[in-house]
Amino acid sequence: MASWHDAQTFARVWATTVESRADATFLIFEGPGGEVDQWTYAEFDACVHRVANLLASAGVTPGSSIHMALTNSPTFVAVWIASIRLGAWIVPSDPMARVPELKDHIGRTAPVIGFCSRDRAYTYRKAAPAGMPVVEINEADTTFQRFSDQKGGHMATPAVTDRGAVMFTSGTTGQPKGVEVTQANYAFAGKTMAEATGLSHHDRLIVVLPLFHANAQYYSFAAAIWAGASVALMHTFSASRFLVQARRHAATCASLFAAPMRMILARGKPVEGLVLRHCWYAQNLADDQYETLSEWFGCRPRQLYGMTETIPAVLTDRSDSPRADSMGFVTPGCEVDIHDSGGRSVPPETVGEVVVRGDRGITIFAGYLDDPGTTERSFCDGWFLTGDRATRGPEGRFFFDGRRSDVLKVAGENVSTVEVEAVITAHPGVLEASVVGAPDPIRDEVPIAFVVAADPAAPPTVEELRAWCGERLGKAKQPRDFTLLNELPRTSVGKIRKFLLKG
Repeated sequence: MASWHDAQTFARVWATTVESRADATFLIFEGPGGEVDQWTYAEFDACVHRVANLLASAGVTPGSSIHMALTNSPTFVAVWIASIRLGAWIVPSDPMARVPELKDHIGRTAPVIGFCSRDRAYTYRKAAPAGMPVVEINEADTTFQRFSDQKGGHMATPAVTDRGAVMFTSGTTGQPKGVEVTQANYAFAGKTMAEATGLSHHDRLIVVLPLFHANAQYYSFAAAIWAGASVALMHTFSASRFLVQARRHAATCASLFAAPMRMILARGKPVEGLVLRHCWYAQNLADDQYETLSEWFGCRPRQLYGMTETIPAVLTDRSDSPRADSMGFVTPGCEVDIHDSGGRSVPPETVGEVVVRGDRGITIFAGYLDDPGTTERSFCDGWFLTGDRATRGPEGRFFFDGRRSDVLKVAGENVSTVEVEAVITAHPGVLEASVVGAPDPIRDEVPIAFVVAADPAAPPTVEELRAWCGERLGKAKQPRDFTLLNELPRTSVGKIRKFLLKG
């Protein structure tokens, strides 16, 4: 278990790696048109300084927040690292988010400056408050000319527990929770995941998952920076091109979810010349899917389990004998147990809740933004309550046994059913709504909605509800199906019996 004495800042990790690996490749970026650019650690550090100068000239100082709504791009990476080096913190949002979600994130974090795509600037500026500087970016740009003429301040020396990011994640309360990630958290994630992966400076990680999520930041970029490895960043995920891209860029490591892996099976085809030696993935695959992917990848993928709050993946399978149906074992350096409802450790092969213990702000998240009550309720006797259920075999393997009732995993993204219900019931023609998850062969599960009309004689149409949600919710949160009911099934005390809606 890491200690406060061992903690480092992510700013220091970056600076150390730049010094030791200055002439080694850090980043390769494949843009939307297939064009490829790359930077050494020293070259990209120069880009980081240019971005830091712009941030400083905009008033960013230690402790400031910087909002981003950007797709995978060199600018995202440079703004993130520049913020870390300045002792500031980022707030990454879904770049395709609608105005209400962006406005909520910006309003709760008071950023000094915001970054968005110039192609989505109209939506972003509607969410941004008057007076907040907004930098419109061409996400395919690799020249950093937007930052060339800026003059700015000096890099900071942040403390290990200084905030490095706030990442919003769906919860059961309906309002997304802001997870506070520290400088030490990023460093610990990088160290732990690099060691679990067996990363060396010879490795190259291909990144196709969105950078505004923890997975790409924790498991790929932070780990690569810790090990002095390189990253091949794709502007977006393409199931049909993934294997070709992995071969093209000589990637040795990858990180995926089960849903995109199934998409690769459906739309891709095996290619010669892959050098993948390792692939992380989250969520179970069927045995036949796993075997085919192992053949295509040239390695046996290893499952893991983690959350934005847990920082690294606290469960990881081992390289010698990974299993498609297991989340693996406790990751070295982490503490995980399975507890019953009374907070007691359960015996092997007994279902209970996955709990994680660590030093807040060092090996586990610092807390929820401006919500000490929810933070404290999320812990019991020092253990973080994940809300996910699992069993543990006699040999120490963990097996997933269901997730928290009000949060769905849609292609790896957390979706709060409460949040979706709130949007639907805000429709003037809706009295109430209930949202549950339905199995989906590609995305694992998707939200489906059951709606009671405010006026049964003039109910809203499915098309109206779909358009309403399409304007207010990101793609993963939009219900696949809408069913109009006369009433929702309830218990004697009025609670909705969601299991009946699931059929």
